[in-house]
Amino acid sequence: MAPTFKSFIDSFNNQLEPPVRQHLKNVYGCLSLSTITAAVGVYVQLFTPFIRAGILTSLGGIGLMMILLNTPDNGKNKLLRLSYLLGFAFLSGLGLGPLLEMVILINPSLVISALIGCSIIFVSFTISALLSKRGQWLYLGGILITVLNSMILFSFANLFFKFQIIYQIQLYIGLLVMSGFVIYDTQVIVEKSRGGNKDYIVHSLDLFLDFVNIFRYLLIILTQKEQRNNKRKE
Repeated sequence: MAPTFKSFIDSFNNQLEPPVRQHLKNVYGCLSLSTITAAVGVYVQLFTPFIRAGILTSLGGIGLMMILLNTPDNGKNKLLRLSYLLGFAFLSGLGLGPLLEMVILINPSLVISALIGCSIIFVSFTISALLSKRGQWLYLGGILITVLNSMILFSFANLFFKFQIIYQIQLYIGLLVMSGFVIYDTQVIVEKSRGGNKDYIVHSLDLFLDFVNIFRYLLIILTQKEQRNNKRKE
């Protein structure tokens, strides 16, 4: 086991230069902090009466994200920009609250299953991206964005037609697309780091969005499966 783990670490060291490895440590540290903050937002939504998810919190989250993206890193404003990111993460957690409330009523264990599945997908695709050849998956960007735009158009059209099959297909395609973005965004972050872009706060935002969306898609898919099983038992 030890030699295998050592060879695994050596693969990372051989694939990534020290400055890139340091940048990734900052990115994933920031991502971990964002995820914890989102969990706090979920807790506040589920178990406290202080703040409730709604249109204002959604607009607030979008606003904080836009402010962050439009506030360049000048080396002196990292704490301010990090506060924007964590504010966005907190409101994202609040936004997940209503969905989680519904899922918990059906089967609380689905939340844990979705979280574990999301973590496995995220870690697996991240490792795949980091150990792949340089720039191997960058071509995915155009494909993923095209599919995402098509999904948005179909979703809008389906507001009128309301075909359940289209909604179901979009769930699985959405999960696949978000998983693909983990590979793509990871390699983009590595290449940007090599090019001198060390903005780990914005880079962690990209990965945070991927993680949250994968979790949301998995949660909905597992919940629908549970509901179908319950109907069969009845």
